Amino acid sequence: MTEEIEIEVIYALPEVQTLIKLKVPAGTTALQAIECSGMLNKHPEIDTGTNRIGIYGKLVKTDAVLRQNDRVEIYRALLADPKEVRRKRAEEGKAMKKGGGDLPT
Repeated sequence: MTEEIEIEVIYALPEVQTLIKLKVPAGTTALQAIECSGMLNKHPEIDTGTNRIGIYGKLVKTDAVLRQNDRVEIYRALLADPKEVRRKRAEEGKAMKKGGGDLPT
């Protein structure tokens, strides 16, 4: 008899999170777990070739072999590049200081 492990597959949208618990054979990969979970049917926008995946917040490749109690996380694409957002915020802050009459000299 093949040993089974318990895992979770999770995908979160801004308004809802889908978490699926399942038992899979030992040696199952992250991609196989996603496919077995039915998550791709529930969320057809997931593209396992594009969406990044992780286990407990650490990025992994789709061929990563899972262990007991692993949580496979499917990440959505970022809407904005965090570096670009910080750069724009810094530029706005500099513009405020140049024009700000309330700052002591």
